[in-house]
Amino acid sequence: MGFDVGVVPFNPDGWGPPDTASAPLLLFRNDGGSTQPANIPFAPFSRSEKLGRVADWTRNPNFGANAARSGAGGGRDAVFDFALDEFSGQSAGAGDDSTFRLVDGKPPPRPKFGPRWRFQQRPQLPQRRDEEVEARKREAEKERARRDRFYNLHHRSHFAGGGFGGGANRRDSPLLKSSVDIQPEWTMLDQIPFSTFSKLSFSVPDPPEDLLVCGGLEFYDRSFDRINPKNERRLERFKSRNFFKVTTTDDPVIRRLAADDKATVFATDVILSALMCAPRSVYSWDIVIQRVGNKLFFDKRDGSQLDLLSVNETSQELLPDAKEDINSAHSLSFEATYINQNFSQQVLVRDGNKVTFDEPNPFASEGEEVASVAYRYRRWKLDEDTQLIARCEVHSVTDVKGQRAFMTLNALNEFDPKYTGIDWRQKLETQRGAVLATELKNNANKLAKWTAQALLSGADLMKLGYVSRVHSRDHFNHVILSVIGYKPRDFATQINLNTSNMWGIVKSIVDLCMKLNEGKYVLVKDPVKPQVRIYEVPVDAFENEYVEEPLPEEEQVQPQVEEDATASAMDAAAEAEANVAVGAAEEDNNAGAFAA
Repeated sequence: MGFDVGVVPFNPDGWGPPDTASAPLLLFRNDGGSTQPANIPFAPFSRSEKLGRVADWTRNPNFGANAARSGAGGGRDAVFDFALDEFSGQSAGAGDDSTFRLVDGKPPPRPKFGPRWRFQQRPQLPQRRDEEVEARKREAEKERARRDRFYNLHHRSHFAGGGFGGGANRRDSPLLKSSVDIQPEWTMLDQIPFSTFSKLSFSVPDPPEDLLVCGGLEFYDRSFDRINPKNERRLERFKSRNFFKVTTTDDPVIRRLAADDKATVFATDVILSALMCAPRSVYSWDIVIQRVGNKLFFDKRDGSQLDLLSVNETSQELLPDAKEDINSAHSLSFEATYINQNFSQQVLVRDGNKVTFDEPNPFASEGEEVASVAYRYRRWKLDEDTQLIARCEVHSVTDVKGQRAFMTLNALNEFDPKYTGIDWRQKLETQRGAVLATELKNNANKLAKWTAQALLSGADLMKLGYVSRVHSRDHFNHVILSVIGYKPRDFATQINLNTSNMWGIVKSIVDLCMKLNEGKYVLVKDPVKPQVRIYEVPVDAFENEYVEEPLPEEEQVQPQVEEDATASAMDAAAEAEANVAVGAAEEDNNAGAFAA
């Protein structure tokens, strides 16, 4: 079968087509035939496009249904999709170009973004869903449901209370109540927003002058540095050792130093750390200020919030308001304080070997068993006329390269992983940084105060213990999962605690109080707003105040899941485990001495 390509014009005079074509490119015969294929479409193109096919014999003949189904023509080759060919045109009696119908070769524009674009993609084959992905989805659903329950619990009175946050019920929450009842006869002298504290800066001579050291310290047991969640150790109870929380004016050493005019401002490290870290605080607290002559005393009330440790103070997750709930802020404060005291005594080498100082413990009676603690009375020079003396605590001592190093001991506690979103038993070994970051987010004020106290006392190391409940519903029994040490200055840099700003806050409060008349004042952190207020109070205020003391452990309500027999068995097991640990430590010491 031949194929006539038609007449090609020839130009004998040069390049390009002749001035007058010798013959038409498309010739039609009178009988309706042609010397050229009649229904070949012309494919438009631009210089930027690639040349396509001259003819495509592999096209799907059902292009009409495909084009209608896809909603667009098929790109560059769509110009070959025409409805009438030569044979259909002849059968219909259409011998001229009027019978030729060409499908538009330009595809309609389609959006590349938006919801319709997602459904125009080719259907994907169903992929196998991983079990880990499904488990993560289930955990996310549980977390969402739990947050919804807490939201409904704390915001159920939104419409009835007249405002977001639960209205009157939310304002009556123990967390949002003032730490001290403001009496009508008190006169408010000034209020200071926390925003002004962030701009303060003041430098003090470093190191300060050590005036006196009292008490005795036991050595740190380095075997606790090897504890991990797989080798946890039961937290022991030290009921026979006494811990003292004596305020400034009740300290006989400070009274003696004040009588000798050693300084003009007197405080403790607990009170100073509360002032230094005030911008990070959320809960309400108060400090009693007494101006006597030219001297200034910073005191705390008996049973003050400063004696307790806060838990999840800076967390976005709300804690239950009911005091009887073991996970309420009130219950967790007592639990955290109890854990912190026992932890600071358990990690010591209790072999009777103590490091003694100038004077014994000034608060202990003769023959009384006291906790391992040393009080360093240190003096800082604020200006030419103002000097500050503070009583600072260190909890233990250790040998570092042949030199004695002081250290502070504190414990973080895990009460329920559902509140923090991270399980210490699973993450402490592999993701220790994530655990610390979570604690810095939820307990920023507490960690900052511990760091400030370590800096004030001149401790060389600060040990942080990670203590968790044996069971999330048992708030009496705990285990030590890990102990990590830090240098106070490095840790302060890590948590963005600026020492110049800390002393700037103290200096501004001291200068403000020095301008007051003789009398008694109270500095109160507002329970809702980020600010502190100074009130003038009567001289006899807080002297005959009733203090709600915590019940002894024997009178507290025991967890329902634990029977008396089980409790005694657990205590016996804990004592046996402690004896084994002490024996192992002694063997390690003997082995070390033998090797030396």
